[in-house]
Amino acid sequence: MTVLADDPTAAAVLAAVPCYPVPPQGRSPALDALRAARAGRGLAIGIDGVMLVLRRPWLELDFPITTPLSLHVPYGSTGACRAELRCGLIPREHLDHILDHFRAALPNEAAAFVLWNEATREFAVEFPVIDEATPSRLVYRTPVPQPDWHVLCDFHSHGVGPAFFSTTDDADDAHATKIAIVVGWLGDPGGPVMLARLCADGMFLPLPRSPFSGDRHAD
Repeated sequence: MTVLADDPTAAAVLAAVPCYPVPPQGRSPALDALRAARAGRGLAIGIDGVMLVLRRPWLELDFPITTPLSLHVPYGSTGACRAELRCGLIPREHLDHILDHFRAALPNEAAAFVLWNEATREFAVEFPVIDEATPSRLVYRTPVPQPDWHVLCDFHSHGVGPAFFSTTDDADDAHATKIAIVVGWLGDPGGPVMLARLCADGMFLPLPRSPFSGDRHAD
């Protein structure tokens, strides 16, 4: 077996994010194991480019990160892009509870998290410790989940202002795997407006569907 690095630390880092070529026919046991894993990440290389394979107890993500290779290689296809919630859709009542909390906090901004328990498969809403809240600024603390609990959604509101992801949001979300949601126009008759994205390995990806049951964009 080829040794990829002679430094033990470097070897451990490379092993944590393995890179697998896709065979031109048949299956790859290594890729199958990664895709079936409870948690992990790696790269699949095929004729159609490089794909990130990311697994969390609540998430299955296969996302192409390059264009197709321009050179001839004896590889197969990495497969289709996909993003699936292993935990299932979040009950709509949790979203309603969060929006009620945000309205009650007006004119200030507010925050909330949706957590999921891997053992019991239940969802919960947690309102974090707020260090500062004004109509244009919010500083809050990300909860530290108890065993079996995972942070799914990180919500914050922009009060009566528009919904958008700021450069501060980008910096905060760059090293997390979660669904980030910002809510705006809470005081507007046509509101609220929500923007959502999947944060994964420094990428901000559009959600193919709403993560909440009963939402008009959920199906």
